[in-house]
Amino acid sequence: MQVVWDNIGLLLIGLRSTLILSAVTVVSGSAVGLLGGVGLLFGPLPVRGLLRAYVDIVRGLPLLVLIFFIFYGLPAIGLDVRGFEAGALALSLFAGAHVSEIVRGGINAVPKGQIDAAKALGLTFWPRLAWVVFPQAAPSMLPPWINVVVEMVKGTSLVVLVSVNDLLFAATKVAERTANPMPLYLAAAALYFVVNFAISRSGAWLERRLSYG
Repeated sequence: MQVVWDNIGLLLIGLRSTLILSAVTVVSGSAVGLLGGVGLLFGPLPVRGLLRAYVDIVRGLPLLVLIFFIFYGLPAIGLDVRGFEAGALALSLFAGAHVSEIVRGGINAVPKGQIDAAKALGLTFWPRLAWVVFPQAAPSMLPPWINVVVEMVKGTSLVVLVSVNDLLFAATKVAERTANPMPLYLAAAALYFVVNFAISRSGAWLERRLSYG
């Protein structure tokens, strides 16, 4: 494992890029999914149709295909993107499609009587969602949302194929230089596990808090 300690600085730089990319993906993908899920249920018919097409198409594509499509497709129409930007956009769109379905299902799980009661109290659309619907939908939405977050952290490893200096990229470059790949890939796997285990445990704790509330 000496090769790992000799190159731990490079691995940590790669880990930082992975965490930044993951954070960007989770925040933007959740925002897209929140609006997408609401739009699927309450939007005008053309909006619902477009959102349904987006969700079904993106969920049916392999993530790597989406990354390549953006990385090579956008420059073909004159939009220059770097690997990090292409990866962040692809991961965000992918996460947004999955979160849209989570939000749609969570809202549908709220009893209609609760929504009718909020209307009777005079709450308009967005306050009704914020103060009545989402607090009741959150416990059912949280576990699948945590699963999406974990999958997106693992999905960031695919950006190595568009030359983003993430954790896997750093491990690969050091492995090529030292000709000793196994300890480096084991170290990268351990770092991915630690990050995802922390996310899973934090999600379980938050789920218990929400259920208790």
